[in-house]
Amino acid sequence: MNKTLIETVNLKKTYKHLNGNITLFKDLNLKIKHGDLVALVGPSGSGKSSLLHLFALLDEPTKGEIKINDISIEKFEEEKKDELRRNNISIIFQDNNLLTDFTAIENVMMPLLIKGNNIENAKVKAKKILASVKILDRSNHFPNELSGGEQQRVAIARALIAETNLILADEPTGNLDYKTSKEIFSYFLKLKKLKKTIIFATHNRELANKADYKLFISEGIIKRVNAKL
Repeated sequence: MNKTLIETVNLKKTYKHLNGNITLFKDLNLKIKHGDLVALVGPSGSGKSSLLHLFALLDEPTKGEIKINDISIEKFEEEKKDELRRNNISIIFQDNNLLTDFTAIENVMMPLLIKGNNIENAKVKAKKILASVKILDRSNHFPNELSGGEQQRVAIARALIAETNLILADEPTGNLDYKTSKEIFSYFLKLKKLKKTIIFATHNRELANKADYKLFISEGIIKRVNAKL
């Protein structure tokens, strides 16, 4: 198996702005391996979320290319990108992005149902993962009946149940208390042992320092920084 899961080649991302173009990245070359646990750090507005969106194939680079498992996605049609996301990428959004008309457990079951899993099997797996993030007792509640932290735990459970090779998380513990944040991070460590790749944007210095390494983003430049203390 190719050790590199995701690679960027001369990647550039520019956004048009009223006051002129804003370039977040220029000639970015990265290789992230299977099983890497990577923290994206840097000041607000530096491009952490934008980089995650590029990795998630939800946005397109201005220039350069992204490779997943050594396959360039540059010329992929949207249908092919959807398939790649469905089978290979799980996303934990900063704003949760839960389906408001579905209960917590139904939200968590959704990735498996989309893949054609049996409803009962999907429910069993969903209950197990909801229990692991300590939200099982709220499984039949709708998102608007949950606190911000509870919604975030449901979003994390939904991303983890899909068992994809790449997990992208934008401030996954931002609304969680210290104890729960550590518990969620311990789940990331378990996934790492299964050779899953986790890339998470965070302002939490303690969690960032527990990653394999940090990618520090500032003024269009990304530097790799060893994180383990």
